Amino acid sequence: MKDKATDAEQRELDKEEIAIRIDSELIEQIKHLTNDPSKVIEVAIRQWLRGEIPRDDELTRNRHLTPVPPRGEWND
Repeated sequence: MKDKATDAEQRELDKEEIAIRIDSELIEQIKHLTNDPSKVIEVAIRQWLRGEIPRDDELTRNRHLTPVPPRGEWND
């Protein structure tokens, strides 16, 4: 009789193996953090697809609205 696959085993079966070209320095930085770089890359892609990571151009963009000071500091 076959045992049912655990959730972890099932997730592993659902994954596709791909080959990508990536900067070797970036891989070294990832390997410094973990023994499983594929997991870090997978999580980063999931966050990017969900829009959880702020885009670089949003961080460098000039703000169009000047902040208004609290009431009473000027121009009452």
